[in-house]
Amino acid sequence: MKNTKSIAAMILLFGGLFVLMSSAYTVDEVEQVIITQFGKPVGEPVTEAGLKFKVPFIQEVNPIDKRVLEWDGTPSDMPTKDKLYISVDLFARWRIVDPLQYFLRLRDERSAQSRLDDILGSETRNAVAKHELIEIIRTTKDRIPLRDAALASSSQGLNMGALVPIEKGRQMVEQEIFTEAAEKVGVFGIELLDIRFKRINYNASVRPKIYDRMISERRQIAERFLSEGNGEAARIRGNRVRELNKIQSEAYREVEEIRGLADAKATEIYASAYNQSSQSVEFYEFTRTMAAYSSLVDKKTTLVLSTDSDLFKFLKGMTPRPGK
Repeated sequence: MKNTKSIAAMILLFGGLFVLMSSAYTVDEVEQVIITQFGKPVGEPVTEAGLKFKVPFIQEVNPIDKRVLEWDGTPSDMPTKDKLYISVDLFARWRIVDPLQYFLRLRDERSAQSRLDDILGSETRNAVAKHELIEIIRTTKDRIPLRDAALASSSQGLNMGALVPIEKGRQMVEQEIFTEAAEKVGVFGIELLDIRFKRINYNASVRPKIYDRMISERRQIAERFLSEGNGEAARIRGNRVRELNKIQSEAYREVEEIRGLADAKATEIYASAYNQSSQSVEFYEFTRTMAAYSSLVDKKTTLVLSTDSDLFKFLKGMTPRPGK
């Protein structure tokens, strides 16, 4: 009899412990709990951490994360307003602020991620289609690019390297996606915290065309610099020839001036040397005339002179030698 009572007491004890363990549960600091009875939520969500109790066997604990969660979309191709296909990779941060609504609409995180894929992907596609590529890539509206000092000082290179003006920029496009998507995910008990473009790349099919266009633009710039360089070289060569001619002309003028001064000085010296007496004057006149003869007359020269010619006056007094 005693054994029967002991066994019954042990059964009741273990049964009570089992019921107690089945009714008790703990809520972690990073979790919130929805209690369901026969699959339907009962009561308010449990958001405070600690040891809690429920009706055993018929009620079930459904933990829901209350930390900031990550959504990382897969890269997808989409067209821009200027008909360029780009591959956009997006990521976002979100959290569950209404666990009851979240549980009723989505149940688990896998369903939430799938719904975020649909909503964020759709809104991203809409925003990209409404803006040109430059608006999606550029971040700062009034950014001034750095330029080489040679270009900055060139009057013809003022527009070289200038950025295409934009109206919004990438941050504004991200904000548009965030505003539209936050309203749509709110009905699921989700708060969208942030959304950013992770990577934007050209579609593989149009990438070669984009690169070819970039190469063509760079070649045009190079040809422009080459043309400007050739023009500057021609101008420098022209200036060099002009300066050289000027230097030669001035040098020739100075040579002639020096030669004239030298001739004048020589004449002065001759005059002072031969003007000392009448005999020296006659001798000087004779030597100069003889020098003139040697420069004017050769074996093939025939002179026709008048008897009054200065060149002929010294020939008048000459007496021919016998036999000549």
